[in-house]
Amino acid sequence: MQGSPAPNEHETVGAYALGILDDAEATAFEAHLATCEWCAQQLDELAGMEPMMAALADLPGTGTPAIAESLTAKPSPRLSEKLVDEVAERRASKRRRNFYLVGTAAALIIGGPFAAVATTGGGGGGGDDGGGRRAEASQQAASPAESAFAAMPDRVTATDPSTQVSATVALEKKAWGTETVLELKNLKGPQKCSLIAVGKNGERETLTSWTVPDWGYGIPDATTEKAKKPLYVHGGAAFEPNQISHFEVMTFDGKRLVEVDA
Repeated sequence: MQGSPAPNEHETVGAYALGILDDAEATAFEAHLATCEWCAQQLDELAGMEPMMAALADLPGTGTPAIAESLTAKPSPRLSEKLVDEVAERRASKRRRNFYLVGTAAALIIGGPFAAVATTGGGGGGGDDGGGRRAEASQQAASPAESAFAAMPDRVTATDPSTQVSATVALEKKAWGTETVLELKNLKGPQKCSLIAVGKNGERETLTSWTVPDWGYGIPDATTEKAKKPLYVHGGAAFEPNQISHFEVMTFDGKRLVEVDA
């Protein structure tokens, strides 16, 4: 076992002694160490030398026999020189790898906003004719819930004669139950509300909840565009569609704003 060692496994002993291997490298070396007397001997020789070797790896001009010979407890000069060089190279390699990772992350951060602009900008041309801004505003106005609502063909609608709140529930059968999107109009704020599905067996299940701001949603005579727009909220029920009797929009203090038959 005292012959010329193979480079990739035996020469890892110094880095292992210093604890600079990553988990995968350390695990692989430990498996090799269990069957290699040469590496076990070198590891014994390096015991207690971690602080000195780590310091040498950071000094300029490392890897010279003169520095290696200044150690009080040391392996052979050739091994010391090789170990110091190995530690310095591994540290330099890790610094380069970290630099590349930071550079990649920076590129993604810088590139992200441009990708978003390319997706939502619309218009195609470079001229500022307002078309791109209108397309972007239109895309921003259509929330995921509103888009899902438009794609669901099965809907039920009702308006409460007392509160004048109008609700339309779009629903679609799923393997896990029923997906719903609720559209609400003439809903005044501020208040907190929930959409509840009531099963034909009498069970009640809360599908989603939300907060209504001061200006409300879907108010026909509102003075702002955001107040005129309906509210769209996603929900899901464990019930299958044919198991649902009706839906209720309830306030957190127990007032029913509107009931919609399923």
